[in-house]
Amino acid sequence: MLTHASPYCSSAGRPFRADPKTMSLVALVASTTRARAATAAASRTALIRRGVRMYTTEAPVQPAAAEAPRPSKWARRLKWTAYAAGAVAVVGGVLAYRHHPMPQQEPDPTKKTLLVLGTGWGAISLLRRLDTSEYNTIVVSPTNFFLFTPLLPSVTTGSLESRSIITPIKYFLRFKPFGIKFVEAESTQIDPASKTVEILDSGEVHGAITKTRLPYDYLVIGVGAESQTFGIKGVREFGLFLKEIRDARKIRTRLMDCIETAAFPGQPDDEIRRLLHMVVVGGGPTGVEYAGELHDFLRGEVDKWYPEIAPHLKITLIEALPHVLPMFSREMIEYTEKSFADMNIDLLANTAVQEVRAKELVVKDTKSGATREVPYGMLVWATGNTMRPVIKDLQARFADKGQSNRRGLVVDEYLRVAGMPDVWALGDCTATAFAPTAQVAAQQGTYLARQLNDLARTNRTGNDILATCPPFDYKHRATLAYIGDERGVSDVSLPFWSNMVSFAGYQSYLFWRSAYLSNLYTLRNRALVAFDWTKEKLFGRDISRE
Repeated sequence: MLTHASPYCSSAGRPFRADPKTMSLVALVASTTRARAATAAASRTALIRRGVRMYTTEAPVQPAAAEAPRPSKWARRLKWTAYAAGAVAVVGGVLAYRHHPMPQQEPDPTKKTLLVLGTGWGAISLLRRLDTSEYNTIVVSPTNFFLFTPLLPSVTTGSLESRSIITPIKYFLRFKPFGIKFVEAESTQIDPASKTVEILDSGEVHGAITKTRLPYDYLVIGVGAESQTFGIKGVREFGLFLKEIRDARKIRTRLMDCIETAAFPGQPDDEIRRLLHMVVVGGGPTGVEYAGELHDFLRGEVDKWYPEIAPHLKITLIEALPHVLPMFSREMIEYTEKSFADMNIDLLANTAVQEVRAKELVVKDTKSGATREVPYGMLVWATGNTMRPVIKDLQARFADKGQSNRRGLVVDEYLRVAGMPDVWALGDCTATAFAPTAQVAAQQGTYLARQLNDLARTNRTGNDILATCPPFDYKHRATLAYIGDERGVSDVSLPFWSNMVSFAGYQSYLFWRSAYLSNLYTLRNRALVAFDWTKEKLFGRDISRE
C-alpha cells in the first residue's frame, strides 16, 4: 500500500526503493503546481474584490472633461460694460427721483396745525420722522437750509466748501407724502395765550407785507441759541463768531485779509506779528477744532505760498477754565494740550477776557489777577450759547410760571414747556440736564416726532398721551473733536461695555471723519464732502480772498 510517508512503491504492489533523482523531480513539479494554484487564487480574489468596489462603493472613473474655452477679451469687456451700464441706470433712477419727486397730497384742513420754529438739528430730526398726514405742518426759519454744524470749522479754512455741508429744507419737506409749508422768516414773538406766533421777513428783499401772525394748535420751538459774549465790551464789534455759515465766510475772508495785509510792502515787523497773531477764545469743541483747522491751513498753505511772512504766524487759544475740552475724559484733555504744545499753539488757561479793542484785547489771569494786553489780527469768539431775543421775551412774560433759567426754556421730561399748554421745545434753546450738542437735539427731535404721532392717534381714541409715551431718555454715543495735524480725540460709548472707550491720534482722526461723513443726511452732502477732502489732499486749500 502506497502512502505519502513511504519512499517506496511498486506497480505490482511490492515495495521498492525510488531513485533519488526521480524523487527530487517529483517534489519540484509538486511545488510549482502549488505556487501556480496559489497565484491563480490570489488573482481571482483580487478581481472579485475589485469588482465589488467597482459596483458597490466607487463610481467608475470618468474621462476628464475638456476645459471650456476662456472668453475673449472683447467678451469680457462687454460683460463689464453691461455691469457698469446697469449701475449707472440704478444711480440715474435714484437721481431722477431726487430731482423729480412725486406729487404731494394736500393737507387735511380738519387736522390740527403744527407750527415748527427752526431748521436745526432738533427740528430736522422731528420733521424727518413726523407723520405729516396727521397735521397741517408749517415750518418757520430765517434760513431755508439745514447746516451740519460739526464741520463748520473746516469751512473757515477752505477744507470744505460751504455748500457741501448745507441741505436745502425742501430736500426734507418735498418728499413727505403730505405737503409741509415753509416760510422763510424770523420769529419775533410767541403768544401762548392766543396761540399765535409773530414772524418777520428778515431777508434783504421785502414785499408789501413783512410782518404777520401765524396761528397754531401745537407749537414746537427749536430756534437754537446765539453766541455768548458775557457782556464783555467790544466782542460784537471786533470779534468773529462761529455759529452760522455766514460766520465761516467772514472768518475765511478776514483770515486772508490779515495775511495779504501782512505781506504788503514795507509793513513794519511789529505790525506783521500783530496781523499774523490769530486768537481763539473758548476751549470747547468749536474753539479747539477751529484752532486745529487754522494750524493746518497756516502750516500747509501759508508756509508754502507766503514764505517771507510765515515765521511770524502765531495761534493762541484762551480758556477761562484750567483745561480745554471739559466734557472729554482726562486722558483726552491731556493729549490735546500736549498736542497743542507740539504744534506751537499757545494755550492760555485760567485766563479771562476783560475787554476787546480793535487791535488788542485785555486779558486777566484768574489765579494771580494780573492783566495784560494781547495784540491780535483776527479774533474768533467761541465761548458758548445764550438765548435768542424771542426766547428772552417769552421767558420774561412767563417768569411767574417757572421760566427763570438763564440757559433757556424750562421743559419737563416730555419736552413740554413749563406753564405753556401745547408747546414743546428742544435743542439749544432749552435748559436741561444735557449738554447743548447736536447729538442731544437730534435725539430729542426723534423722540418728539414719536410723541406727536402718538398724540394724533390717541386723540381719536381719547387716551392720554402720557400713558403711551415714555419720558425722554438721552443715550450718549460719542464725543469727538479734531485738534489739527491729522489728530483727533474720541470718547465712545459702546452698548456692550460699561466704561467709555477713549482713543486719540491718527486713528481717532479717521474715525472722526468717517463718523461725520456717515451722519450727513443726504447722499449729495456725503459726495460733496468726500470730494472736498479728496480735492484738498490732491491740490491743497484755496487761498483766494473772497
